[in-house]
Amino acid sequence: MCVVGFQWHPGSQEPLLLVGNRDEYYERPTAPVAWWEGGRILAGRDLQAGGTWLGVTRTGRVAVLTNFRDPTLARPDGPSRGHLPVRFLEGDASAAAFLEGLRPEAASYSPFNLLLYDGEDLLGYESRGDRVVRFEPGIHAVSNGAFDEPWPKVERLKEQLAQAWKDLGVLLGVLQDDRPFPDACLPHTGISLDWERALSPLFIHTPTYGTRAATILRLGPGEVTVLERTFTAGGREGERRFEFIPAPESQGNTSKNN
Repeated sequence: MCVVGFQWHPGSQEPLLLVGNRDEYYERPTAPVAWWEGGRILAGRDLQAGGTWLGVTRTGRVAVLTNFRDPTLARPDGPSRGHLPVRFLEGDASAAAFLEGLRPEAASYSPFNLLLYDGEDLLGYESRGDRVVRFEPGIHAVSNGAFDEPWPKVERLKEQLAQAWKDLGVLLGVLQDDRPFPDACLPHTGISLDWERALSPLFIHTPTYGTRAATILRLGPGEVTVLERTFTAGGREGERRFEFIPAPESQGNTSKNN
């Protein structure tokens, strides 16, 4: 993902509502959200490296990844960051335990942010500072900087999420907001000003790179909903919706779309 907003209400019927866009080169092969082999993980898939950027399990575990933008810190020969969400979703460790195990190896990857929900706790991890983040109830967001770092697109998404959180259709429209921001508002991340401008909107479209998927994930009440709209260089490609009742794997699952 390249920008993610989330509303966190622990202990409520709807503990987590998450919205975000994944931006990528149009030529990079990608599969839309679907149930993976074995039926445990619902996620899109990067067909080049095999990982994902956002996924949820039958039991309601959630993992989301964003990259940290700083070309000087990139590790092009490092392992793929997209496998980190998959590792969490395939396992049963708590978010805290998973991050504790990840920390010794985190520096081998290009910098990243990881957001994990294990059914009880929601934790963030910023690899370049080896920082675990615990979130207060409310609305938060992250792009390619730190959690809640006030980039213009981060602040806009938080504002829109606060206003439109009840309507998934409206939220999809929010994720297609392609208005750029003035130069004076842009972050300085080590790329050219032209690219800072091109990457500043919530929805990105350049000749070679842009928003490939807009996703909404809602946990509760008693149901998980995933709505994804995909895009190519030519525009909107398709839309998929999944709804299922989360339950321990040993007790099976009731799904409305599989």
